[in-house]
Amino acid sequence: MSTPPLTLKTLLGDYPNTRALKSGALAPAGFAFDFADVKVPNRAFKRVVRHLEFAVAELALVTYFQAKAYGKPLALIPAVVGAGRYQHHCLVYNAERARVTVAQLQGKRIGIRAHAQTTIAWVRGILADDYGVTLNKVRWVTFEDGHLAEFPDPTGFIRAPEGSSMVEMLLAGELDAAIIGTDLPDDPRLQPVLPDPHAAAQAWGARHKMVPINHMVAVDTGLCRERPEVVRQIYALLEKSKLMAASGNAGGPDLTPFGVEPNRRALELLLKYSCDQGLIPRAYAVDELFEEFNRLW
Repeated sequence: MSTPPLTLKTLLGDYPNTRALKSGALAPAGFAFDFADVKVPNRAFKRVVRHLEFAVAELALVTYFQAKAYGKPLALIPAVVGAGRYQHHCLVYNAERARVTVAQLQGKRIGIRAHAQTTIAWVRGILADDYGVTLNKVRWVTFEDGHLAEFPDPTGFIRAPEGSSMVEMLLAGELDAAIIGTDLPDDPRLQPVLPDPHAAAQAWGARHKMVPINHMVAVDTGLCRERPEVVRQIYALLEKSKLMAASGNAGGPDLTPFGVEPNRRALELLLKYSCDQGLIPRAYAVDELFEEFNRLW
C-alpha cells in the first residue's frame, strides 16, 4: 500500500515575498501545503499557539517568544514574512483635541490592541529607552486578549468595553493616544506623538543597524525531528519566493531578511524589550530561538 502524500496545514499571509509560493508558481517536492483561507494572519495566531493547528505558520515574534516560554512545540525558522517596518509613526493622538507630547504620556490613556502585540513591544521599548517614558505609569487600555491563554493582561491594565473601536474611542476623547500598526487609517486627525517620526525612525535604524521585524515562520517541532528534509525545503522555498518578488525597497535596507545573522540585532533588541516589559521571563539568547532549526544543517 502506498503512503499517502504529506500535506502540511499552513498559515501564511499574502505578501510580495510569499506570492510565488502561495500561487503555486513554486511547488514543493514530496509534500504539499494546505494554505488556510485566512485573510489577516494575525487573527489566526491564537489557533497557532493555543490549538497547535498548523504544521507551518507565520507568527508574530513576541508571540513566539512567549510560546517558547510556555513550552509550546514550535520551532522558529529565520524567514521573515511580510515586511519589517519602522514603528515611530504608530503612536498617534487626535489632533482635534489637545496636543499630546511624549513628556505628557505618563498618566495618559493609551489604547493598544493587545498587551503582548509585537508592534506594541517595539513602540514601548523605544518610548522607554529613547524617550525616558516610565511604562508602568501609563494607563494602558487593551482591546483583546493576547494570543497565549497563559498570559493575561497584568493588574492595572484597563480593558476597553466589548465591541468598542480604538479609533472611535480616540476620536471621541476616551483615549489620549493609541498605538496602531498596519490598521492605522489615513485620517488627518490622527497625528504622530513623536516629533518628526520618520526622520527619528531613520536615525534609530542607522544607530541600531537594522529594521524592526514583526513576523517569522514557525514549524511543528515534530516535523523538524521526524522530517528534517521537509523543513529544510520549506526554508529554501520561502527564500526562493522572496527572491522572485520585486524589491519593494530598492536601494534601502532589506525589509525581509533571511538567516540568523541578518536578524540578530533586531531579535536581540526585541528580546530585551520583551523582557523589560514583563512579556517573557528572561531575554533569551538569539541562538536559543533557533536550536531546532540549527540542528537541521
